[in-house]
Amino acid sequence: MMKTALVIGATGVTGQHIVTALLESDAYDKVVVFSRRPLTTPQAQPLKHPKLISHCVDFERIPQWSRLIQGNDLFSALGTTRKQAGSKAGQYQVDYTFQAKVIAAASEHGVDRLFLVSAPGANARSKLFYSRIKGELDEFAIQQNFKAIALFKPAIIEGVRPDKRWGEKLAASVTRGLCRIPGLRRFRPITGQQLGQSMVKCAEQPLKNGTHTFELDSIFEHLKGPPK
Repeated sequence: MMKTALVIGATGVTGQHIVTALLESDAYDKVVVFSRRPLTTPQAQPLKHPKLISHCVDFERIPQWSRLIQGNDLFSALGTTRKQAGSKAGQYQVDYTFQAKVIAAASEHGVDRLFLVSAPGANARSKLFYSRIKGELDEFAIQQNFKAIALFKPAIIEGVRPDKRWGEKLAASVTRGLCRIPGLRRFRPITGQQLGQSMVKCAEQPLKNGTHTFELDSIFEHLKGPPK
């Protein structure tokens, strides 16, 4: 049975590769994207594909278009930084509120599975703002009625972004050296392309009911594909 994939965060460093992998996957016959701006190719041309259905939406008015959130699997890679959002409140709105509303609508409309970009150290009671947001979203997602949830917890995600995240670039450079130290390998960087492909590879395989957490080693393991 062919399936429909839903994607939010599709223009980001991970989301764009989720979309590409889904369009190339034989497991899905429709890829429905909800984004704030049109999808484009690396050559800045409009992205077109027979399987692609793209909706430009306002995430501040989700109830107006939530009826469109119908399918089998939801992939959520929406996110921003405090600098880009302008404040903690702005970052919380994007990283938690927008995603939580879409996730709730997907659950209400019978979407079976959720594939969500989380983070190592995500904890709703953390003193660290970013970790707390991610933890709150994880807990909210788990409370919904999905048959299966996959939480992906990469450390630093590398890739080409429209915004220049110099802090992440510096952290990635430092982490590459530190990851040679035993115990720190789980913090080594991963590219948005690798993460996006891994999420789709995971979705192509059978997933038992319940919540599954994938740390960095497991994320890389998915790229190898199922055992022959």
